Amino acid sequence: MTNPVTTQQSGTIPAQPGPREAAESMDGLIPGGSPGAWRAAESADAVIPGAGPSGTPGARPTVKLREADPEDPPRYAPEWLELREPADVAARAHDLLDPLRIRLANLPGKPGGVVIHDLGCGTGSMGRWLAPCLDGTQHWVLHDRDPYLLHFAAVASPRTAADGSRVTVETRRGDVARLTADALRGASLVTASALLDVLTREEIDTLAAACAGAGCPALLTLSVAGRVELTPSHPLDSEIAQAFNDHQRRDGLLGPDAVTAAAEAFSEHGATVRLHPSPWRLGPEQAALTEQWLRGWVGAAVEQRPDLRARADAYLAERLADCAAGRLRVTVHHTDLLALCRPEGGAS
Repeated sequence: MTNPVTTQQSGTIPAQPGPREAAESMDGLIPGGSPGAWRAAESADAVIPGAGPSGTPGARPTVKLREADPEDPPRYAPEWLELREPADVAARAHDLLDPLRIRLANLPGKPGGVVIHDLGCGTGSMGRWLAPCLDGTQHWVLHDRDPYLLHFAAVASPRTAADGSRVTVETRRGDVARLTADALRGASLVTASALLDVLTREEIDTLAAACAGAGCPALLTLSVAGRVELTPSHPLDSEIAQAFNDHQRRDGLLGPDAVTAAAEAFSEHGATVRLHPSPWRLGPEQAALTEQWLRGWVGAAVEQRPDLRARADAYLAERLADCAAGRLRVTVHHTDLLALCRPEGGAS
């Protein structure tokens, strides 16, 4: 039997194809008619939108994939989210799952099982990773500003939990930075992936207050830590890295400072906070992801410091050659955060 998922705008959608099949099911929405057209549209030197610098200082790197109403939000390219998903899965901190499972197991029983809110869900990679790691019936509420990505996430959602229990999904379009405790009332867990570093301190404070007010834990994964390691090393590595980090902090965004800010914010609301490293480890098997990451990383550094351009162009060419030859290995450091907020009406 097909496990239905629902959206606020389009009713029931059958689940579950995989991410690639989900993209293929939406060919009519994509210029060129297929996921391959996304790649074909890119020149050899292009950066997949979402992987690299934005066109406007401080703006989040997104792209519109089709003609849309001017009021529609811009979009992250699904091909970038798909490309990074295996690296994300390998990086996420499994050591945080046991304390999370203990907390969820100690929650009062609910007829519909646990309710998990996934903030900035993108194409739904967090749910595809986490739902099969947890026992029991689950209802996922997927939040994103982008209706295209919400639909993609819904049709590619998991069907079953670790023990075979049912998993259902609904979508909510909106700005995750404006969530309130009322919006999370009844939530068992809040999750997000690669979100904290594109928030401001005020937005992180709002998120922590909402989770604390709702009495639910938060698992916030893959926030950039501001450190990268490339092998073999190059004299320009540290200068590019510093310029990139400065770019991440534009217009009040926290970038590599986000995890520290989030840990402080949740702690101030009485939560027990655990941090765990979750690095990408990219080698020859991840050459396509490494190439796109390199182009975006260097591009953002040059956008921040235009005086680097001449040296950065030569640096990028050398690094891309190493990548194509299988000589380059990259560790991109991230941090996962688990905040165990005090349950409503009880102690943590």
